[in-house]
Amino acid sequence: MSEEHIHYLKKIRKEKIIVFTSQITILIGFILLWEILSKYKIINPFIFSSPTRILTTIKNLYLNYDLISHILTTLYETLIAFLLGITLSFIFAVILYEFKILNKIIDPYLTMLNSLPKVALGPLIIIISGASSKSIIVMALLINLIVGIMTIYNGFNNIDPDLKKLFQTFHASRMDILLKLTIPASYKTIISSLKLNISMTLIGVIMGEFLVSRKGLGYLIIYGTQVFNLDMVMSGIIILIIISFILYKIITYIEKKLLK
Repeated sequence: MSEEHIHYLKKIRKEKIIVFTSQITILIGFILLWEILSKYKIINPFIFSSPTRILTTIKNLYLNYDLISHILTTLYETLIAFLLGITLSFIFAVILYEFKILNKIIDPYLTMLNSLPKVALGPLIIIISGASSKSIIVMALLINLIVGIMTIYNGFNNIDPDLKKLFQTFHASRMDILLKLTIPASYKTIISSLKLNISMTLIGVIMGEFLVSRKGLGYLIIYGTQVFNLDMVMSGIIILIIISFILYKIITYIEKKLLK
């Protein structure tokens, strides 16, 4: 390798170290500040809890409230709704892209459905699907589906029209254009849709668990609120943040593999 290339790699490595170190420093600083403010009651420890109390609560939840089962329930509902959402979003986006007249017909309805607060449909979903995980999955699916369709469809539309004309010049069929140009050129948009969908799905699952579940992290949070155990509420929120971060990292790893 040339000296310039070696210097460039060192610069990239140094930048990664700086970013990672800064992130860890900010996180540790935030936790220490939170603990100090709570310990000396500068903030209300009953409402905001503290890192040490949250760790104690998580340990208690693990020993007495079957925490692992609650986490696995939320993960199961999230993954099912996510996989259904991204699959259906991709299929519907392809259909709308290939049949422009259909997109013009249903576009206003998609916009209206996207702006509708899905939690308002909660009681109706419970009546139709029953008070079970099925209702939670349907709720999460309603939240991520429309956003996924619109994101992927817009990605298809942003492809360079000159490339499409080039394919048509060589007498490529619609299927060839779709499989060899449209979808490969939209990889970044599809991955962005995955990142957006996983967060929207988790939001939908927690909302569903607030309404109907007897198990899951959403249930623990709403139960903690009902009995005024705000340490349990904050513990549930922290666990959700950790799960969200892990799921995001998994999607980022898949992105690197696909784009490579």
